[in-house]
Amino acid sequence: MVQINATCWSGFVFLGFSSFGELQLLLFVLFLSLYLITITSNVFIIIVIRLDSHLHTPMYLFLSFLSFSETCYTLGIIPRMLSGLVMGGQAISFTGCATQMFFSASWACTNCFLLSVMGFDRYVAICAPLHYVSRMNPTLCAQLVGTSFLSGYLFGLGMTLVIFRLSFCGSHEIQHFFCDTPPVLSLACGDTRLSELGILILSLLVLLVSFFLIAVSYAYILAAILRIPSAEGRRKAFSTCASHLTVVVIHYGCASFMYLRPKASYSLERDQLIAVTYTVATPLLNPIVYSLRNRAVQAALRNAFRGNLLGKG
Repeated sequence: MVQINATCWSGFVFLGFSSFGELQLLLFVLFLSLYLITITSNVFIIIVIRLDSHLHTPMYLFLSFLSFSETCYTLGIIPRMLSGLVMGGQAISFTGCATQMFFSASWACTNCFLLSVMGFDRYVAICAPLHYVSRMNPTLCAQLVGTSFLSGYLFGLGMTLVIFRLSFCGSHEIQHFFCDTPPVLSLACGDTRLSELGILILSLLVLLVSFFLIAVSYAYILAAILRIPSAEGRRKAFSTCASHLTVVVIHYGCASFMYLRPKASYSLERDQLIAVTYTVATPLLNPIVYSLRNRAVQAALRNAFRGNLLGKG
């Protein structure tokens, strides 16, 4: 259990997008639409991969777990944000805020590690294609997925403990739509330098270690692609990595900007808009960029729809 150090009151109040005034209704419609599309797309991708035997490969296994992680991440954040846009500022207890921070941080860290695993999968597929099946065996895949989730939970727990060991005795209004580490840390009273350092170290470990593994994988991939004699062969090899690279750049770009900087550089209103990118846009990006542009997934989707139509007929 997380021991919460509260001193004056029992919780926080989300201000969310209250400064947007009448535009909140428009934001509600926009975010609700994106949220429904995100949940539907990710769940559908999981189901299609599960049902289509042609997609029972390590790459699509990792993709299904990434979609699952992104779905859980959005479920813990977006519904409360949507409710706040309609009902105004919402209260949340210290325990509720700590719980939300733990799960959101855990799923976010898990996504980083899963992206590293997917980079390793592409490395084996391109650099050692003849040994791909033997190396990416079910036991190794299960170990990689399990390690990603366990590591994510441990880092999420660490970040939550670092924040909620502090005392909160000033303002209880969070200029945000969920309990993210920067806005909650900004409300702590007393000396927060040790906690800031702790969050920075944990963030560095998650982002830099996982990104380093991706960078090493792609260094070998690039060397292997450059050795391919034909331009068409190089293009096909690189196309198998393009979607993963797109997601990596957006995911790590937003996360690095949010968490790898000192407290003095926080701008809560600006950061709230940036947070929309990785809580709403990025989870939607995964099924669109990573799956729906993939020919194998497109074929599986067509087969699924064709099967439904034939079943109804």
